[in-house]
Amino acid sequence: MPIYEYRCDDCGKISEFLFLKTDEDVVPQCKRCKSKKMSRVLSRVKVIRSEESRMEDLADPSKWGGLDESDPKSMAKWMKKMGKELGEEEGDIDQMVDEALDEQIGSKSGEPEE
Repeated sequence: MPIYEYRCDDCGKISEFLFLKTDEDVVPQCKRCKSKKMSRVLSRVKVIRSEESRMEDLADPSKWGGLDESDPKSMAKWMKKMGKELGEEEGDIDQMVDEALDEQIGSKSGEPEE
């Protein structure tokens, strides 16, 4: 059962469609604006990697090219990437990083911390 992705020519939203039979002659409809002007796009491939392989990549200093330890935004971006690689829920790590950034900004502006 192949899953195909289509981009709406009107609004640009990419939608996924599951076809039970490959010989079906179905016209996909945009899930956002309901337009039938859709163009099939090349789907991205997801590769499953071992935990060891992911950890080796995180430890590789050559992958830290844009990391600036003195810039909170740069560190936040790196922490989010690290959380994703470690399998943390995206919302959880984003919330922790955003709270840390808020604390950093609050302490620099002289506001009392809660």
